[in-house]
Amino acid sequence: MLLATGLSGCTTISYYSQAIGGHLSLMMAGEPVDEFIAGNATSPELQRKLLISQQARLFATNTLELPVKEAFSNYVELGRPWVVVNLVAVPEFSLEPHRWCYPFLGCQAYRGYFSLEDARRERSAFREDGYDTFIGGVTAYSTLGWFDDPLHSGFTSLPEDRMVALMFHELAHRVVYIDNDTAFNESFATAVELEGLKLWLTQQGNPVAFQRALERLQQRNQTVALVRKATDELEQLYRQQGTLTRQQLRQRKSTILGNLLRNYQRLSEQWQQPGPFGESPSALNNANLALFRQYNQYVAGFRQLLRDNGDSFPAFYRSVTALSELPANERIRTLTELSERFKEDF
Repeated sequence: MLLATGLSGCTTISYYSQAIGGHLSLMMAGEPVDEFIAGNATSPELQRKLLISQQARLFATNTLELPVKEAFSNYVELGRPWVVVNLVAVPEFSLEPHRWCYPFLGCQAYRGYFSLEDARRERSAFREDGYDTFIGGVTAYSTLGWFDDPLHSGFTSLPEDRMVALMFHELAHRVVYIDNDTAFNESFATAVELEGLKLWLTQQGNPVAFQRALERLQQRNQTVALVRKATDELEQLYRQQGTLTRQQLRQRKSTILGNLLRNYQRLSEQWQQPGPFGESPSALNNANLALFRQYNQYVAGFRQLLRDNGDSFPAFYRSVTALSELPANERIRTLTELSERFKEDF
């Protein structure tokens, strides 16, 4: 299949080869978590994290009623903090990301690489066409239940609460997945991550971790507000293509993004943990904002939908599945209305 960017068939074949080869290597390198826990060569800290991961698997099955099956029952030592890197590419005067399309999975607003150099090569092609781009390390990904995804050192290198939250996020992708709607898929998984983590920390009676989670949630919500204001301004600006010159568009875009960056930096100075854009980003562009919106755009709406279902996860999943079957404009309208009713109670 040829990509919409006009890249050659050889490039497409090369991409699938690295993706399939990288994933199979990851799967084949896995060994049962129980063996690592029992092994004399396993450090006490890793043993502790692995024990917690297996408790989280049971919690995801019994309390969140997620389709865990054999996911996270094997462990892989990666030797690096990320499992893949994702490339996001967005036109210079747009907030709609380029979409890559795949057999069975439909289209996604990012592309994952096991090789950083491969990602950089494709980024160069987009940059030559004037796109804003972003490459970011990804701690985990989901195969949507096609394979039993392994646990790996990207998970266990995280603090306990973030490791558990990430497990819930990736397992949520097994519940529902819509072709061509990354924002729906990622916002749903983020909502399950947040609500699952709240229940997990309550059960664990861990006030320190709960406070950290509250702080991260506050940081996320503050960043959502900043990004919403900036993207509203950028969307109004980009609608003026054909009226303003490219130079005028660039200057005003630079002003809006500069204001967003300064506001974010002022906020992050007060935070005890890195925020959604990291500790001290030097610049932001359309790709950063597009990626952030994919993961956060409808989170409030999904969390309200869980409340509307009496905090019953099975009922919530049925409602989400029904919502996923609606036309895109109806999904957006429903989630927007739900978001407007949502009040934070984490």
